[in-house]
Amino acid sequence: MAILPIIETPDPLLRRKSSSVEEITPELRTLIDDMFETMYAAPGIGLAAIQVGVPKRILVIDLQEPEEEGGEPVRRPMVFVNPEIVTASDTVQPYTEGCLSVPEQYAEVERPDRVRARWLDRDGKPHDEELEGLLGICLQHEMDHLEGILFIDHLSRLKRDMILRKLAKARREKLAA
Repeated sequence: MAILPIIETPDPLLRRKSSSVEEITPELRTLIDDMFETMYAAPGIGLAAIQVGVPKRILVIDLQEPEEEGGEPVRRPMVFVNPEIVTASDTVQPYTEGCLSVPEQYAEVERPDRVRARWLDRDGKPHDEELEGLLGICLQHEMDHLEGILFIDHLSRLKRDMILRKLAKARREKLAA
């Protein structure tokens, strides 16, 4: 397994729509393993293949939530190949989101609080489930990447521009150091 470089905004590849996976191959499973290793090292809870430069409809998610309050995080890795949202609830929930491709920037985004989704897992087995809470929010966030959308695109122009300026300033400071 390998830790892959994560592409950051304003890289134009992040705006590219990802294509469907036609077949689950050993190479695809290696990519999935590398994506998990990259996500855990970042650290993050979700990663789309496009964020590591692969324009395929693949997501990995692991909320790493503890079994009990204050307990150790428990890994429950989930793979979503060719995910699609079938239905979304009319009620929305605000959630403070961040993104490995927009490092160290966070903002509140409103998304449907429940979605019914279909996808294939790493073995090609189909799933059709209703997802809610953080998992539902995370899936929607990662699926946006497959369409070339970043969480900052859901913000007002003023908030988005402020985040992009902060990001550019942080990059300049990092280069100067």
